Amino acid sequence: MGKGRIIINLHNIGKKIKQARLRSKKTQQQIADQCNISKSLLSKIENGQTASAVATLSKISEALDVPLSWVLDGHSETDLVLLPKSNRQFKVGDENMGYSYELLARSRFSGIEPTIVHVTPKDANLRHEPYTHSQDEFIYILEGSIYLLYDDQKHYMETGDTSYFKGVKPHLFVPVDNEGAKVLTVFVDSGV
Repeated sequence: MGKGRIIINLHNIGKKIKQARLRSKKTQQQIADQCNISKSLLSKIENGQTASAVATLSKISEALDVPLSWVLDGHSETDLVLLPKSNRQFKVGDENMGYSYELLARSRFSGIEPTIVHVTPKDANLRHEPYTHSQDEFIYILEGSIYLLYDDQKHYMETGDTSYFKGVKPHLFVPVDNEGAKVLTVFVDSGV
């Protein structure tokens, strides 16, 4: 492969488009009509039988609500997504929040987002205000202990404890001691 040359894998592109279309429960005809292309062209693209202009792939991606960069990234779509620890990055919020976040995985099709929340030690003296969001939330205490403030009630939780709740109600993780805590948090879109 020459320097700067990009090899486009037509088979992988087609496979991804087909998989995205099936998950969106749309027919080839529906997507073809939406993109102003023929059903036979879409079929050939899905089967890896023909190259297509990026503009066309962009229209198809938009119709399927998937990023064009994902369609073109050259990796086949599988049901297994591996994310080695060394490739994960902390997403650190405002220092006044009292948390840092470690995103564990992000699926392109699922509304489920697993995250490790690192709760700061008790004496960090940070401002704490309850949060609300549209997703439901599942939590599992990996290390340490917290008080879960939920809807004006305080619940003590320690390693191994779990909870599932509606994110639309005010909630907050409060540290119990100076060891801090690690909480596996899974945000689940209500529509999932």
